[in-house]
Amino acid sequence: MKKILLLLCCSLITYATFAQSTGRFSMKGIVTDTSGNGLPEATVMLLLPKDSSLINFGRAAKDGSFEFKNLKRISYLLKISYVGYLPYQHQVIPNDGEVTNLGKLGMKFLNQDLYEVVIKTARAPLSIRGDTVEYDPRAFKVPPGATVEDLLRKLPGMQVDADGNIKAQGETVKRVTVDGKRFFGDDPKMATKNLPAEAINKVQVFNGKTEQAKATGVDDGKREKTVNLELKDSHKKGGFGKAIAGVGSDSRLEGKVSYNRFDDKQQFSVLGFGNNTNQSGIARNDYQDFKGSQSFNWGDDGDFGFGGGNRFSSDGESITIQPNWGGNNSQGFTKNWAGGGNYNFDTKKTKVSASYFYNSTDALTNVMSSRDNFLNNTTYKSTDVNKTSAFSGNHRPSLRIEKVLDSLNTIVLISNSRINNGDSDYDSFQQYYRSGDTLSNRSTINNSSLYNSFAMSNLLLYRHKFKKKGRNFAASIGYNINNSDGSSNQNSMNEFFLDPTQNSTIRQQNKTKSDRNQLKGSLSYIEPFAKKFSWETFYNFSLRKDKVDRNVFDVKDSGLEPNQLLTRYYTNEINYNRIGTSVRYSNNGLNISIGGAAQQFDLKGKFAQDQTSVDITKVNRTYFKVVPSVSLNYDLKRNRYLYMEYMQGIQEPSIKDLQPVVDNSNPLNIVVGNPNLTPELRHNIYGGYQFFNPASFTYLFVNAQYNYYVDQIVYNKTIDANLVTTTKPMNVTGGFNYGSSIGVSYPLIKTKLTMGLNTGFNLSQNPIYINNVINKTKTDSYNFGTRLDFTPSDIFTFYTNAYWNIANTSYSINTSQNQKVLSANYSGDMNIKLPKEIYFNAKLNFNTYANNQFGFSQKQPILNLSVARIVLKNKRGEIRFTANDVFKRNLGITQNATSNYYSETRVRTLSRYYMLSFTYNMRGMSASVKRSNGF
Repeated sequence: MKKILLLLCCSLITYATFAQSTGRFSMKGIVTDTSGNGLPEATVMLLLPKDSSLINFGRAAKDGSFEFKNLKRISYLLKISYVGYLPYQHQVIPNDGEVTNLGKLGMKFLNQDLYEVVIKTARAPLSIRGDTVEYDPRAFKVPPGATVEDLLRKLPGMQVDADGNIKAQGETVKRVTVDGKRFFGDDPKMATKNLPAEAINKVQVFNGKTEQAKATGVDDGKREKTVNLELKDSHKKGGFGKAIAGVGSDSRLEGKVSYNRFDDKQQFSVLGFGNNTNQSGIARNDYQDFKGSQSFNWGDDGDFGFGGGNRFSSDGESITIQPNWGGNNSQGFTKNWAGGGNYNFDTKKTKVSASYFYNSTDALTNVMSSRDNFLNNTTYKSTDVNKTSAFSGNHRPSLRIEKVLDSLNTIVLISNSRINNGDSDYDSFQQYYRSGDTLSNRSTINNSSLYNSFAMSNLLLYRHKFKKKGRNFAASIGYNINNSDGSSNQNSMNEFFLDPTQNSTIRQQNKTKSDRNQLKGSLSYIEPFAKKFSWETFYNFSLRKDKVDRNVFDVKDSGLEPNQLLTRYYTNEINYNRIGTSVRYSNNGLNISIGGAAQQFDLKGKFAQDQTSVDITKVNRTYFKVVPSVSLNYDLKRNRYLYMEYMQGIQEPSIKDLQPVVDNSNPLNIVVGNPNLTPELRHNIYGGYQFFNPASFTYLFVNAQYNYYVDQIVYNKTIDANLVTTTKPMNVTGGFNYGSSIGVSYPLIKTKLTMGLNTGFNLSQNPIYINNVINKTKTDSYNFGTRLDFTPSDIFTFYTNAYWNIANTSYSINTSQNQKVLSANYSGDMNIKLPKEIYFNAKLNFNTYANNQFGFSQKQPILNLSVARIVLKNKRGEIRFTANDVFKRNLGITQNATSNYYSETRVRTLSRYYMLSFTYNMRGMSASVKRSNGF
């Protein structure tokens, strides 16, 4: 299979070379104004007269000259655009010579009275102004019913991978706006996957300022790649959406409906879906999108100063309470339901975003795994056959209100909530072997659990701008709640064949209640001085209180008996204060920031057997640290950027790791907390350079990063004589990782064939103690990738990727287990338009994996095929037949090499099935009855 892909790549390159051979000519000229002066960097395009499809493009030189080489000897439509001038258009018929010289091409100054007429009648397929590239979608044909994602794939300089992630000019797109306003959050996937391409009037790509720079008026030198979608007027007067229903083999079903309606002030969206095809809810980024355009603005975490919101963690909980994310193509078998609504109201002074979303997943997984564990001078093996049946349901309402009181004052109110409930049943049969096949012990586990949780996060944010430009003051106060309670039944039978006296049977009930409250606040003041400098002073405060009440009972024939060893009552209080300052220099594209902060954690905790116990152990810790921060961002002009940053990050221990609680839910793998942990310190430095040439759509990026850890929180392991592993978090210094990557992309044939190359490496060392002996696991990883996008016409497109990786892993305590892992991925996406509105698609994802140390070799070709027919009036319907995993090779096999073990896991998962689906596109549904609220 990979040979076929490589052969196709070679054929495309040969095609590119042959296309530049005989029978061609060159076209050149000079773009001038009416006085004959050259117009530098004017946008010059060649189109086919019959359908205005874009053939080639470029920018004029500093003297206004341009040249196109290796052109077919046919007539062309030449279009030239330049800011402030009337667009130039001329049909070119080549002469008999090798060069057709058009001479000076004079452009007329654009009279403002003619501006609107010109914009509508003389639009160019592509125009370039500074760092902004603007596309006219009419020049890039896509099938009926195509999404914005399909359109972006066709645009020069744009890339969309198999997961829907977007890159423009080699950079990841951070946000998508619609008519200049955010649409479905910072991650653009939901918008690009659901908005129809036919709704778009223009696509604009540019480097936008960060939200912090916009809010304060102080340029921080950072840029975010942004795509703006300008809607057609016809799609601002009604609603549009999509409904999909499918039925497949093996009783597979899926359905989805979405509807969107918005105007200049309001956005309204509803979404619902259900399936048993392992589309287990929406992934994290998609959920961020769904929350709406105002949900993730800068400052929403209420923390000010350098370093973002990473100075103080809440065990994964932030101002936006995260759900238990499910992704697409989950392993095992899942049934999924989800639905909700989102409403945004946006005027100059008031912005409101409100949403509610519910999703549930019923999952069944059957797993077989084996693991080779490395000790100081020996190894042992373990196997596990387990089954999990679980349900999870989540309700998530959210609200964000931003009110501009006047030109100087703004307040923001945010409230997010999450209500969870779920249950699970877990059955496992584990066996441990030493010295080859000698059975040492085994365990049969039958556990079940129920849980409920409620979390709410509230924030009030105030911003004040002074009349002096750049002078700002901001204050925030927040209050968070995160409460949960759960119960579990733990049953296991444990046999130790080398020491039968250790045999045990565990029958326990566990009831745990956990409450968390957090009060937080921040202040920030920014003062500009000496024209090119600004000074920021900030203060951050947080007081978090946790309470955990864990009651464990042994189940006896006579009833429940409290287990004094495992029962714990624990309270924890973390008081965090940080004060800091930074000075920023900004001039002519150069932006330098130097700052420092003093921060202190005061940790007070106590734990006892239960709430009534008089035997109380107290933990009091104070951690103080001064952390620096240095950053440089340099706009070298002409789309060249240089950046570098150094900072220190401090991570306090999580409440879970601090709890002196024994978790024996797996009797052969016991987990114990450590109240003596100290915060983890990370030194981080990274930098890079990127370049984009809008004339040729060539881009280059180079970056490098280094991390070093002091008092890193790692999970040390102690394995006793019966191979029972006890894991306990501890602090270790000496972990590091560093690496670099380089990438380049350039068109072999403009608008037809583009190649991309990238390579990189990453070296890491992770220390961990195994039976009180330090083990340093080193992994050296090297990779290389290539990409070819072949788009010769509107009826055929082919996108290919190849990626190779070599990883060398070595262990200091047992060098005989050192290993080399070779992995590769080859993928292709082919689209063909057939007669009678029939479309064919083939997607191949071929993975290979080899580990000679353990004799593991895996080849996994996943091929999905589909054929679709456009039906109904105005092409609103689509009938599609899909064959998923044609070769039936989705085996759910994974391999992992980490601190002191190598593992292989096999999960029974959804494999080959067929699906027949019908899609109805709701487009341009006009409102015959107008309502006062606009909907």
